[in-house]
Amino acid sequence: MTTATAVLREMRWWDIDPVLDLEHELFPDDAWSPGMFWSELAHARGPQATRRYVVAEDPVTGRIVGYAGLAAAGDLADVQTIAVSRGHWGGGLGSELLTDLLKHATAFECAEVLLEVRVDNTRAQKLYERFGFEPIGFRRGYYQPGNIDALVMRLHVHEEDVQAPVQETETD
Repeated sequence: MTTATAVLREMRWWDIDPVLDLEHELFPDDAWSPGMFWSELAHARGPQATRRYVVAEDPVTGRIVGYAGLAAAGDLADVQTIAVSRGHWGGGLGSELLTDLLKHATAFECAEVLLEVRVDNTRAQKLYERFGFEPIGFRRGYYQPGNIDALVMRLHVHEEDVQAPVQETETD
């Protein structure tokens, strides 16, 4: 899948270091460890796969400018992580990554997708709302060490609905 700013492809083990660089840039207080990514990727391939991890590469530089991950268990999927470099904010890359995850949630035969998002991350919350995610609760002190609450959001998955939302435009 290609956007004007990035090419999406499956994350592989050799992507962990550049993904960690972006992870630490965007989430310095609660960044994932290398072991967390290794553990997730261990479940992302083969007939028993329960994970989908994808990276977005800048087609000119080859640099990773975004990534996302999904875990599936039974008929429930969970967005584990989604991130876009600051230089690519507002260009639709977050929507592309989320669309990829939701298509795979459908492939995993999941009926619902859950996620947690920081209560202070309104940019991400608006993205999820455009896709139809609804708030269902909070996890107090979920993000450590900052003791930041998480808003829990849920989407009921319908195969025909898994597409990027229509961009909102202003009308006179």
